[in-house]
Amino acid sequence: MRSEQMRDIVVKALEESKGIEVHVLDVRALTDITDVMVIASGSSDRHVKGLAEAVRDTMREHGIRPLGVEGEAEGEWVLLDFGDVLVHVMRPKTRAFYDLEKFWSEDLGRAIKAHRIKQQE
Repeated sequence: MRSEQMRDIVVKALEESKGIEVHVLDVRALTDITDVMVIASGSSDRHVKGLAEAVRDTMREHGIRPLGVEGEAEGEWVLLDFGDVLVHVMRPKTRAFYDLEKFWSEDLGRAIKAHRIKQQE
């Protein structure tokens, strides 16, 4: 299944489970580890766990199992790795602290591009 299709399935599962501020980042130009990151917040540890479970169950219905799941026991930040799509579900405080949206922004892209140009000189 293509990363765009997986992204859409993940976003729909998060939205249907009342995920807060669902944000999609296309990071293909920035890294080789994944194509897309989907970030969402949950209002409590239980909500974060429920969102992660909803994503995992919905993807399973489409025949896709995660390559790995981290942080599910704690519920502060759950990472689901589907290869081409990484899903981060976090409590708002944790999300604000790590600010993945800013980290994986165009600024990082410009820094990577500048680094690559310097290496080629």
